[in-house]
Amino acid sequence: FLWMEADLLDAKEYDKWLQLWTGSGHYVIPVDKQGDDFANTLNIAYDNALMRDMRVKRLQGGFSISAAPPAESVRTVSRIVIDSVEGSLITVRAAQHVMEDKFGRQRSFAMNVTWKLEQTEEGLKIHDKIIRLLNSDGMLTSISYLF
Repeated sequence: FLWMEADLLDAKEYDKWLQLWTGSGHYVIPVDKQGDDFANTLNIAYDNALMRDMRVKRLQGGFSISAAPPAESVRTVSRIVIDSVEGSLITVRAAQHVMEDKFGRQRSFAMNVTWKLEQTEEGLKIHDKIIRLLNSDGMLTSISYLF
């Protein structure tokens, strides 16, 4: 499931990526690498369903300077660990590396990602995705794709 999500994002299949989500989860890129009170702290992204949809529309439509043109990316997901299973909710952690290429310039991002996955009648869905960038404190620059 995690590799499929990475593949969808690298292929810029953002509409299919949105279908992987529950309606109530959050896509979070916190600045603080330790905290978990995302609603009350500074985040690079703290997107509910509406904000995820708006972010995807901006990426697809070129309405954001950082999205014109969108970067090419390659993701590697590794060190996958199941932290807990509580009812239908599965918490999974992994390391992720994203290589971005835009205008012939490459940037590399390393991160620890936590997914809270929900088992539904339709299969697994992402309830929350928390992306802790190793360099989050120096990362308040444009990102022209989703992690």
